[in-house]
Amino acid sequence: MKELVYLRAEEEWQRAGAYSVRIQGMNRQHRISLRDEFDEHDVDGTRYIVALDDGYPVATCRFYETDDKSVILGRVVVLPEYRGKKIGSKVVGEAERWISELGFSRILIDSRVEAVSFYEKLGYNKTGGETAMNGVFECVKMIKEL
Repeated sequence: MKELVYLRAEEEWQRAGAYSVRIQGMNRQHRISLRDEFDEHDVDGTRYIVALDDGYPVATCRFYETDDKSVILGRVVVLPEYRGKKIGSKVVGEAERWISELGFSRILIDSRVEAVSFYEKLGYNKTGGETAMNGVFECVKMIKEL
């Protein structure tokens, strides 16, 4: 594996890399339908980070604005064979830099229960103890102030 390139996917062909990772990592692995994986937030204005290994998309995340201070970060996906290499942390870090540059100061996440410790290591805090179903996953709301 060469050093990965982290791309701000602003053109359709670049966003296709994000979609490719999500299809492989969520649709195929977790049997999430395409209709459920690609929702009303996959539109113009939503921003994506894509990690590329020699041009091949291997990780992604997306974020979109909720108000003038806040964004929702989600759909953080790393292909199985690339997990455990801190790529997810780097994808989120790239998104946080972009979010900050755009002038937002708060990031909200619906974290899968099993990923809470991952986000806590990145400085996110639970907003409460309750969990809720988000699609097929049990999730906890988390926040990070930039």
